[in-house]
Amino acid sequence: MITGELKSKIDAIWNAFWSGGISNPMEVMEQLTYLLFLRRLDELHTLEENKSNRLKQPMERRIFPEGLDARGCNYNDYRWSHFKNLAPADMFEVIADHVFPFLKTIGSDDSTYSHHMRDARFTIPTPGLLAKVVDLLDDIPMEDRDTKGDVYEYMLGKIASAGQNGQFRTPRHIIQLMVELTAPQPNDVICDPASGTCGFLVAAGEYLREKNPGLLLDAAQREHFHHGMFHGFDFDNTMLRIGSMNMMLHGVENPDIRYRDSLAENTAGEAEHYSLILANPPFAGSLDYESTAKDLQRIVKTKKTELLFLALFLRLLKPGGRAAVIVPDGVMFGSSKAHKELRRMIIEDHKLDGVVKLPSGVFKPYAGVATSILLFTKTNSGGTDSVWFYDLQADGMSLDDKRTPLLSEDKLGVAPSIALSEEDHSKNNLPDVLTRWNERKGAEISRSRTAQSFCVPKDEIVAQSYDLSISRYKEIVHEEVELRTPAEIFTVLSKLDEKIRQGMQNLRGILE
Repeated sequence: MITGELKSKIDAIWNAFWSGGISNPMEVMEQLTYLLFLRRLDELHTLEENKSNRLKQPMERRIFPEGLDARGCNYNDYRWSHFKNLAPADMFEVIADHVFPFLKTIGSDDSTYSHHMRDARFTIPTPGLLAKVVDLLDDIPMEDRDTKGDVYEYMLGKIASAGQNGQFRTPRHIIQLMVELTAPQPNDVICDPASGTCGFLVAAGEYLREKNPGLLLDAAQREHFHHGMFHGFDFDNTMLRIGSMNMMLHGVENPDIRYRDSLAENTAGEAEHYSLILANPPFAGSLDYESTAKDLQRIVKTKKTELLFLALFLRLLKPGGRAAVIVPDGVMFGSSKAHKELRRMIIEDHKLDGVVKLPSGVFKPYAGVATSILLFTKTNSGGTDSVWFYDLQADGMSLDDKRTPLLSEDKLGVAPSIALSEEDHSKNNLPDVLTRWNERKGAEISRSRTAQSFCVPKDEIVAQSYDLSISRYKEIVHEEVELRTPAEIFTVLSKLDEKIRQGMQNLRGILE
């Protein structure tokens, strides 16, 4: 858990950037990522030095060469532990003129981090700002993996709180819910085809470490975890760098994080390659038929990105593979031929396990469109018997633009440290989602349709043209309320007005 003192130190770094003339949060994050990468390279080089001295043997892997570079600068000055002690002007010259050109040449180890640093750009404008940021960063303890990860997560939260780039970030507690619902296993091969900051992959890795304490003690499992388990695609190079660093600081040595426009490239080589997909793909707009992968068009003829991504997930999953993905509610009840065919395909040809209806404020302040989590298993032979629905109404945060916590920290998230009361549940449904999900083959089957979760037989869904909107099946208990005062009438009308406005907003999102 990141402490208030650490938060203050990170806040000070961000304030230094802003007062120093860099106000774009993505640029701040990118420059911080480069500096953290340089610090990590120095740590790795120091480990190799210590090993060499201990064994009295030459270094196996030397990151920083010996001697002077072509311009007369000592390679030792490239190291964090050396340049942090230089005068600001000298430090600025070393990093700008020597270290950053050097970063473009260190991809020989073929690691994902080195690959994404090849086109690194140094944009810190003044020696004073660089010296201040290096001093502040050096004061943050980064020895412990959990601390490294929490520090970087907090930095990423700064992107979300800063405005327009928040769409790259799915709320952490929603990510954790989806990971818990799919329960990643040590032999899984996990993919996020719209990886952004790699939040889903990081959360899956943390889940695996927590649930399998001996995971990294087994040589084969350790090799798979570090080199074969995690795969993320994105077509924004800045996000690839940030996502790669996020994985590194959470202790994954060499994940497969690479450039790919998932919808525009042929995925034949990746078909049926992954056992688990976790994703919140972009679902605004549409693509030209010509620029869309033809193998996806064969699955579903459409230009809508949200439908194409669903087709992509089915294509990428191996038989028996499972997925938890966020989709706009239009996917659940859209009446076009493509909408219906994709829902039919998931229900008839594969196995639709569940639908979690999310409150429409989950992605505020960036978007108010209603969304759901789809949980399905690729079978190629059907298997849907009944579908479990959950109407998630509260995620522990206010559903307005401020998104402030409604409970104390020990009562938030999917696994709060203390049991929730009924009143607490009304503010945080996440633990209940997981409990009910685990009972979907038991008590949930006979649960009333007036409850927050229930199961619907496949035949009933087929009869409704494969409509998956929870409102189609949920029964509402109508209570007669006597309104006596103008204030009571105003409250009821205000709630009704909010529902109408939200409905119009969702409809606008679907039409767009």
